[in-house]
Amino acid sequence: MSVLHTRIVLVLLLALASRGAEAQSALPAAVAQGLTAAKVPLSSVAIVVQEAGSGRAELALNAAAPMNPASVMKLLTTYAALELLGPAYRWKTEAWIAVAPRDGVLEGELMLKGGGDPRLDLESFWILLRELRGKGLREIRGDLVLDRGYFEGAAGDAGRFDGDPFRPYNVLPDALLVNFRSLRFAFQPDLERGTVRIHVEPRPPALTVASVLRLAEGACPEGRAFRDMLAPSFEPARQRAAFAGRYPASCGEKDLNVALLEPNDQVGGIFRQLWTELGGGWTGVARDGGAGAGARLLHSHESPPLAEIVRGTNKFSNNVMGRQLFLTIGAAAGGAPGSAPKAIAALRAWVAAKGIAAPELVLENGVGLSRIERASAATLAALLQAAWKSAVMPEYIASLPVVGADGTMKRRLKADGVSGQAHIKTGLLNDARAIGGYVLDRGGRRHVVVMLVNHPNAGEAQSAMDALLRWVYER
Repeated sequence: MSVLHTRIVLVLLLALASRGAEAQSALPAAVAQGLTAAKVPLSSVAIVVQEAGSGRAELALNAAAPMNPASVMKLLTTYAALELLGPAYRWKTEAWIAVAPRDGVLEGELMLKGGGDPRLDLESFWILLRELRGKGLREIRGDLVLDRGYFEGAAGDAGRFDGDPFRPYNVLPDALLVNFRSLRFAFQPDLERGTVRIHVEPRPPALTVASVLRLAEGACPEGRAFRDMLAPSFEPARQRAAFAGRYPASCGEKDLNVALLEPNDQVGGIFRQLWTELGGGWTGVARDGGAGAGARLLHSHESPPLAEIVRGTNKFSNNVMGRQLFLTIGAAAGGAPGSAPKAIAALRAWVAAKGIAAPELVLENGVGLSRIERASAATLAALLQAAWKSAVMPEYIASLPVVGADGTMKRRLKADGVSGQAHIKTGLLNDARAIGGYVLDRGGRRHVVVMLVNHPNAGEAQSAMDALLRWVYER
């Protein structure tokens, strides 16, 4: 980047910061009304609106203030991944053996070496195992050895963020992450028998499911209230899930995703289920380890390209995939094992190389599932401006939710003119709500839009954010 370009970016950030007070009085009426109704003061709000490719701020409020951006932090991580790794980057999960199979029988261990694949879901894992069967492997008379060395071992409590370790979004990074370490419990009421059938997918053979759910009348609760109604009890060590309480028939068929099993139990259990279904046999156990002397590669399974992974990460704000991306950046820049410090150093260096002054930037996991991560509206706007001019711009913008059409914006502003005309990443925590992305106005001009709200009433500020998107479109 040229010195001139660097100076332009720095001047832009300073200009945005200095124009905050002036912009307060010019805040669109509908936005101001929405914030007033939510009882959110202007001091808890940061806004930047600029035409894409322009250095002129059309609207700026508290632009340089450090704010918790919630999941809008993924705008930084996914953009950096596209540039640093490349849109065609693929993760590899490898199968290694120390002895050659004879007549389809492996008299030894099978090692699975994880490469940090963010989307080694049930279908992908089945394909991997099917390829092993296709290479003639039928029976394994040794252990399944799991190598997670590509990432630094995840330390800490999965429930540290909100006290709920079984929520899938709290799953910690894992170089050999299978099916997001989650199980899907499907509840199916049987009106004739007055019972509730529970189907689990995947269904590790050792998993025990107990239920004394009773069909009942009444309205079906949504969200966390539905989960609490089931009175779930999870015992990872015993691979046991139990459900009690009432189940309103009005709920119909509903799902509950749970990160129940320990990592080795998850991989080993799904392996045993799928391998048996494929006609294979396995008599060992799943354990940690690495390839021994003389081991050779039997098969390498590749993930979808990074451009597709980024799309899934941003469209649905997938924290687990985002954290895998974050550590992959660290491993690529600083060597394996990937770690948070390596990823943070790589991202800071990348931001600095773009000439973006971001003294307020605080990173923890790169996805916004954090109480300490911070970014300013000015920094996020500068990143979006840089992305607009980047070679990866098409892949990046296509990864963002389309207003009124898909992802986390599917149900918002469906009946408005801005529906289908904006690509917006959303963020939501208990005390933070945020949006960031691009809006195409009625005149065919595209604008960078960022709005961050940090306040106990942040959850009530959605109408103000929708009003801002509507205002930009109508301009």
